[in-house]
Amino acid sequence: MGGVEHVNPEGLLRSPAFTQAVVVRGPHRVVYVGGQDGVDASGQVVGRGDIQAQTEQAFRNLRRVLEACGAGLEHVVKWNVYVVQGQPLQPGYEVFLREWGGRPNPPAITLVVVAGLAHPDLLVEIDAVAVVPDPPAAASPEGWGA
Repeated sequence: MGGVEHVNPEGLLRSPAFTQAVVVRGPHRVVYVGGQDGVDASGQVVGRGDIQAQTEQAFRNLRRVLEACGAGLEHVVKWNVYVVQGQPLQPGYEVFLREWGGRPNPPAITLVVVAGLAHPDLLVEIDAVAVVPDPPAAASPEGWGA
């Protein structure tokens, strides 16, 4: 049928924070979430100078976008995390572990240290790819799902 397979080949690091690769098969929707950062609904930066507060806000934003697409954090298969140079990584990592919780099979992840983001007060940005199983749909005359 299909599904999501988390691949951690022998000979590579096995981490509770990320999976080496994720393979998607079968009927599904792929949701690409653009970069979310420490900005609230009014466009104000949350937690100036505080990477933990900004990471928490980025996750609130991510959850809101995923929910609007019929997805949740459990559907994320890939994160890209951008952290401004000189910022500590541990506070953001702790937020990730808390948000991910005890779910098995963490997503694949890439962390990139950058010189800056779109606003000088932003310290972290996270984008995501989520895979959501589609319920079976009646076929249209063209052979595509309804």
